[in-house]
Amino acid sequence: MNNPATIRLLNQQLVAPQFSDPAELVGYMGAMQAQEYRMMRWAVAMRTQKPSAKAFKQAFDNGRIIRLHLMRGTWQLVAAEDYWMMIDLCANKAIAVTKGWMSSNKISIPDEELTKVRDILAQTAADLGSATKEDFVSALAEKDIRMDDHRLSYHIRMAEMSGTLCSGNLLPMKATYALTANKVKTKEKTDRDEALMLFTRKYFQSRQPATLEDFLWWSGLNISDCRKGIALLGNSIRVERWRGRDFYLTETCRIRGFRKGKFLLIPPYDEYLISYKSRDIVLPPEHKHHAHNNSGIFQPVIAYGGTICGNWSPFKDDCQTSFFSDDFHTEDIKDAWQAYKSFRNNPDDAL
Repeated sequence: MNNPATIRLLNQQLVAPQFSDPAELVGYMGAMQAQEYRMMRWAVAMRTQKPSAKAFKQAFDNGRIIRLHLMRGTWQLVAAEDYWMMIDLCANKAIAVTKGWMSSNKISIPDEELTKVRDILAQTAADLGSATKEDFVSALAEKDIRMDDHRLSYHIRMAEMSGTLCSGNLLPMKATYALTANKVKTKEKTDRDEALMLFTRKYFQSRQPATLEDFLWWSGLNISDCRKGIALLGNSIRVERWRGRDFYLTETCRIRGFRKGKFLLIPPYDEYLISYKSRDIVLPPEHKHHAHNNSGIFQPVIAYGGTICGNWSPFKDDCQTSFFSDDFHTEDIKDAWQAYKSFRNNPDDAL
């Protein structure tokens, strides 16, 4: 394994992408971090052959791509076809994590309140098709229920992780919620071992080379489930040792198609970094504070040849960069900036 960064670029579909359909790309990735409501669109589109804001919106509004709180209790994009499998595998652990956060914030929600509020949220989403948080506030007020935004956010999050609510239609700046039963087709429950195997395969096929510790971090599952998932893949996955660490690669690993000298404008919370517990392969340790802090806040970054080399500003009218060294200049990324700007300025998008 001569250049793991190159292999990651290929298998993360950041160079020589194989997909034209945003929903198929999300299905291939398994799940994609979606903290930033505007930039999640670019995270998907930049991994497709022809980045299209319209194609992403259609897939999202049609329910082929779903956004919800799931793995590690954070925002994810998943393909509709994987939705119920992901809920079955990840929700219980994510709910436990979320309850831990609630406890640390001194927020306690009794089961009776949880059920009552969830029913109101579900009915509101069913009535409106796509409901905003403000719609929920109004619906609760009609029942003489009032709470601060923090508490309501936990109610919405728990409703998502229970499979009751998921994303509604895509708006420019504001998340909406739909009744899952009206958005995602019900599906026969997948055997847990089969689901775990599929989940594990999706991770390694799209993040390879990656370690067991990387998978454990990303998935939010316990160590025994992670090891079992790898074991279930049998001979379709192998281990290669590189600089003292064991990395897993699948039999379908892409190693050809890399374009040298390519700049990438990577959005915050992107899978290129957040998929891994150890990020030193692509992010020089002395610069990691430019990419993320210890509280889990990730910044937009620039990659060159797979290595993170600077930051950029996604919402400025002109190209603004801050490189880690004098080897690079703003002019170097003009082609990448124009590709992003064309996507951002599409009237069907809302960045």
